[in-house]
Amino acid sequence: VQLQACGGGSVPAGDSLRLSCTASEQSPSTNVIGWDRQRPGKERELVAKIAWSADSALVSDDVKGRFTTTRDNAKNTAYLQMSDLKSEDTAIYFCAVGASWTRFDQWGRGTQVTVSS
Repeated sequence: VQLQACGGGSVPAGDSLRLSCTASEQSPSTNVIGWDRQRPGKERELVAKIAWSADSALVSDDVKGRFTTTRDNAKNTAYLQMSDLKSEDTAIYFCAVGASWTRFDQWGRGTQVTVSS
């Protein structure tokens, strides 16, 4: 599965960005799609995920209330709408897919999000 992520950039605190992640196919290996991120000096962490077939979505506690994830099955694309961005959201965001809800199996190339305070 090829994953294409778009939408990173540099913004001031309080602004919004939308990331998109398009999978080259929809298959059991892409039952779940979402994003991890790696902040400077920290380990990679889950940000959000959403299931293709069931209407289940999750965002991490760090971003709850500010980030939402949706998907468009017709386009094999998921979106991460990031609002009220904070400097601590600065990270490389990785699009990822997995067969099960419990973990991702494959990651795409990261996209940089930089938030200046």
